Amino acid sequence: MADKTLKGKIGVTTENIFPVIKQFLYSDHEIFLRELVANAVDASRKMQALASSGDFKGELGTLKVSVELDEKKRLLRIIDNGIGMTEEEVDKYINQIAFSSAGEFLEKYKDQLGSIIGHFGLGFYSAFMVADKVTIDTLSWKEGAKAVQWTCDGSPEYDMKAGERRERGTTITLHIDEEDKEYAGKGRIRSLLDKYCKFMPIPVVFGKKTEWKDGKSVETEEDEVINHIEPIWTKAPSELKDEDYQKFYRELYPMEEEPMFWIHLNVDYPFNLTGILYFPKIKERMAIDKNKIQLYCNQMFVTDHVDNIVPEFLTLLHGVIDSPDIPLNVSRSYLQSDANVKKISTYITKKVADRLEEIFKEQREQLEQKWDNLKLFIEYGMLSDEKFCERALNFALFKNTEGKFFSYEDYRKAIEGSQTDKDKKVVYLYATDKEAQWSGIEAAKNLGYDVLLMDCELDAHFVGLLESKLKDSRFARVDSDAPANLIPKEEEVKPELSEDDKKALDELMKGALPEGNEYLVEARNLGEDKAAVLITRSEWMRRYRDMSALGGGMNFYGQLPESFNIIVNMENPVMKKIWEDREGNATLLRQVTDLALLQNGMLKGKALAEFIARSEELLK
Repeated sequence: MADKTLKGKIGVTTENIFPVIKQFLYSDHEIFLRELVANAVDASRKMQALASSGDFKGELGTLKVSVELDEKKRLLRIIDNGIGMTEEEVDKYINQIAFSSAGEFLEKYKDQLGSIIGHFGLGFYSAFMVADKVTIDTLSWKEGAKAVQWTCDGSPEYDMKAGERRERGTTITLHIDEEDKEYAGKGRIRSLLDKYCKFMPIPVVFGKKTEWKDGKSVETEEDEVINHIEPIWTKAPSELKDEDYQKFYRELYPMEEEPMFWIHLNVDYPFNLTGILYFPKIKERMAIDKNKIQLYCNQMFVTDHVDNIVPEFLTLLHGVIDSPDIPLNVSRSYLQSDANVKKISTYITKKVADRLEEIFKEQREQLEQKWDNLKLFIEYGMLSDEKFCERALNFALFKNTEGKFFSYEDYRKAIEGSQTDKDKKVVYLYATDKEAQWSGIEAAKNLGYDVLLMDCELDAHFVGLLESKLKDSRFARVDSDAPANLIPKEEEVKPELSEDDKKALDELMKGALPEGNEYLVEARNLGEDKAAVLITRSEWMRRYRDMSALGGGMNFYGQLPESFNIIVNMENPVMKKIWEDREGNATLLRQVTDLALLQNGMLKGKALAEFIARSEELLK
């Protein structure tokens, strides 16, 4: 190139390409640094490839990308010693933008505005989101190449002339504009490099290392390399020990407890995918941190919002996935329609299921020890992903109120002899709170039944799923009926009451119960030694109220008054006495009703104080 300056227009058919770039990438201004460093890394790796193939026979040197900042002048430089560019290559890759007009582009891709960078070769032009002037100084690796300098002030016009660079590679200089001066701050640039570039495969240098000397921190001559060029997900599992996985987890999440276990992903067909997914310990099961999986593309950070790349339930996991087959900066709708994304999602689900089944078969004791932390994740997966559910039926566990664990198959074999009802359905009894439902649990055990502990927040939904998956089964909470009727073996013989007696009993009981709730009064024969009054909630209604409370799409149930079943044991001697002289035994009726309320945690405040005083009088 002669010494004269070549002036020209960038090859687009619009005068306002730069406002378009700024407008539609406004929310992602910070990604300019990722894109420029990524280009420099690409240039360096291409240089490595040329040297490896023998096409380049010169001195390769130490390949690195340097980021330099002059805070006072608001100058930011990204410098590499990669392949560089010739004048023809600058014209091809910088001056020509690969679409005919901004209007046509925006119309065609209006649903995928986030996909501009990378998808259309506009990575370099992201510099103009924060700079009002950009300069390229470059010298190609090719023999006889001459240095080139390209300058643009954010308009379609550019200047291109002979440059002064003497070493192979490229320097991009950004004159940060006033509006974006935050990007001329050392702390801001360092945070962006840590976020986007900490695992890039070529050393990225930002400043010099410091040391403590004479009571103060001073710079040394040694470069400060901010990245790890070989993160452990790029290595074969056979090269790694448990300590390596645990150390990497601490680097990613320094404030988290040790993970329970992990999965190393490594596949190259029909798509490329590597990564490590960790099962975190969940401290408070509903205070779950999502968006802890980081997505990388060739070791360059893209996002930690992977909702459409992994199934919803897997967003509970932590870790890293890296795939060049996932488009960069794509919108949510684009991810949903991308074939590779769907394949990757399916593969990850399969790998998670494989790992859990492996632990179930080979490390059952370890699975049991970690089950309380795992079960929310397992149940969430079974409820939300049909394929995972089918696999999980083989490795999911039941835990009973005594702390013993069973596979689904083993548990059914253990209880079907004693817990099959008159309709030939196996009844799975469960409790959600061992303390609150202690009397129900004990009553069931006294009848020879086993009781599961189902204290997960999702269990109201989950028992319904299990009823559909486990053949001829039914789930019943221990306090949903009288103990003897939880698993009815034969038709119950109910008391014979006239319609007038039924009405009288209904009025009698409702008069002794707190106002504000709905009550269904029912006369039953439970035996002389059973309580006079029992208060239960129907399995169906309670389950749906619980689902409503969790946001299960049935919120109208949560707005209904509480509904309780009032079971009156007509064979109880005290109840017989009350029934024979209803007016004369009003105090006794109140007492047995309050006992039932107390057992259900429904007797409070003034009513509780009156019950205590009444009890003391009756004991005199």
